[in-house]
Amino acid sequence: MSIIVAAWHWLAAPVLLDHAPIDPAKKLDCVSYAPFRSGQTPWNSDIVISPEQIAEDLGQLAGVSNCIRTYSVENGLDKVPQLASKVGLKVILGIWLGRDRAKNADLIDTAVALAKGYPGTVTSVVAGSEVLLRGEMTVGDLREIIRSVKARIDTPVTYADSWDFWLRHREMADDVDFVTVHMLPFWEDVPIRADDAAAHVIDIYRKVESAFPGKGILIGEAGWPSKGRMREVSLPSRINQARFISELRDRAGREKIRVNLFEAYDEPWKRQWEGTVGAHWGLFDGDSRQIKHAHGSAVSNYPFWKLQLGAGLAFGVCIFLVALLTPWRRPSPTGWAPWLAVSACATTGGILLGLAAEKALYENYGAAGWLNQGWLLTAAITLPPLCANALMAGRPLPAFQELFGPREGWPSSLPALVLGFVLMVTALVTLEIALGLVFDPRSRDFPFASVTMAAVPVWVVARLCRRKSDVGVTAEAVFAGLLVAAAIFLFFNEGVHNWQSLWTAAAFVLFGAALWPPHSAAVRGMVSHMPVGFRNTLRRQELVVQPVAIASLPPPKPEAGAGGIVAATSKVECDK
Repeated sequence: MSIIVAAWHWLAAPVLLDHAPIDPAKKLDCVSYAPFRSGQTPWNSDIVISPEQIAEDLGQLAGVSNCIRTYSVENGLDKVPQLASKVGLKVILGIWLGRDRAKNADLIDTAVALAKGYPGTVTSVVAGSEVLLRGEMTVGDLREIIRSVKARIDTPVTYADSWDFWLRHREMADDVDFVTVHMLPFWEDVPIRADDAAAHVIDIYRKVESAFPGKGILIGEAGWPSKGRMREVSLPSRINQARFISELRDRAGREKIRVNLFEAYDEPWKRQWEGTVGAHWGLFDGDSRQIKHAHGSAVSNYPFWKLQLGAGLAFGVCIFLVALLTPWRRPSPTGWAPWLAVSACATTGGILLGLAAEKALYENYGAAGWLNQGWLLTAAITLPPLCANALMAGRPLPAFQELFGPREGWPSSLPALVLGFVLMVTALVTLEIALGLVFDPRSRDFPFASVTMAAVPVWVVARLCRRKSDVGVTAEAVFAGLLVAAAIFLFFNEGVHNWQSLWTAAAFVLFGAALWPPHSAAVRGMVSHMPVGFRNTLRRQELVVQPVAIASLPPPKPEAGAGGIVAATSKVECDK
């Protein structure tokens, strides 16, 4: 219990920054805005966000920012200039350009009309965002569109893209009134630490500034995620997000650099395309619409840590209660080993339960995501008490083959049967997640908390309560081998600086070690599943090489002499 409390005291320790990330007395220059909430997505053009929903957001943003940047005029966003003018917000109006030329023309017409209709609100128009990065248009076609938009309005026109694409296509500067660059240190080809991210943005700004002398530069996107997977040294967290915003605002204010922060609200729809990390860049929570970093308050990575700590302590107590209530069935005293194993399960589960529940809540998308995360959390909660029961009863892990065989071969007790079923499904789900991290890793999260909660109790039971028979464990050997292989891939693919990846890989190895049978059992199991013809061939080869060692014969009588030895040997060979 003390270790669980100490762990959460460290995990949830708040940090008070020198400069508040959000200060109503010193509003943001500008912030990116998209109105989409849960169940809403810009990929569906038929979805129209109501003016009431947009007005609610803009009223909130007017209290922290002087300006908003939009990316499109679809999905009801054409109402933004009108609604923004009512609350005193300026608008950098975006036109989302893509491969569809007809659609591009319609969106441009709408944006031009808005710029002309609200000249006091629309301060500039962004003709395309990261079109070159996505490869959806040639430089020549894009420049032609920008020139056509400029010819129709008096409002300044720009184009927005990643800073490295601006440096590759410097000729684009001739067609815009100012250069808008995106600088997201988390997504750099060489990821940046959160502590160095603000300085990195300023350094890149100076590089772009020197590449376009005399041209105005706007940092069109700069931000840091508050949740999600690591990329090498880049760690998403609430504290890191608050620190980045605080330091960048301080540097930009002192050096007179215009910054548009990315972004106002979390966007749940992005989980489908960019994973958890892509959906959590907002200054405000996407569901509750509450600010993440209140002015004057210390920032914690786990604002609900008291609830998570309480649940962890209760969970640890439950594991010990299960162990205490389990009848003692060992034929002889075992000392402290089972109790130490139960303590390890209770401590690990108590620390990680809150983390596992939070990750299961946020790190999922769609039915498959809910199924995987939901089962992992279920396994993380059920396996520790089931394994505590097995430890105190001296009962080994059931083999997967037992669960598929005749009823008379099933485990004799209900806890053992439930343990076998939960273990088998957990192995399947864990392997699916592991292979996903191998073949499609970019947007997938690392389920280190849930897998560790499941792997530790299974491993201690496998070590302390060994099976009497090693027959029928081929499936376990295959699962173990694939998990270890996935762990090795993670180690080399994600690097040694990504502690989430390293922890997950270690949990895969531990789970694999718990499933892996003795070598002889694995070999016998694999041979038993070989084709009959191949097994018969092995059997014939085995008969051919039956022992004929002379040393195994009874020693010849001394009086037989050399001839006696030769005769005895010849008789054995003849009999064979």
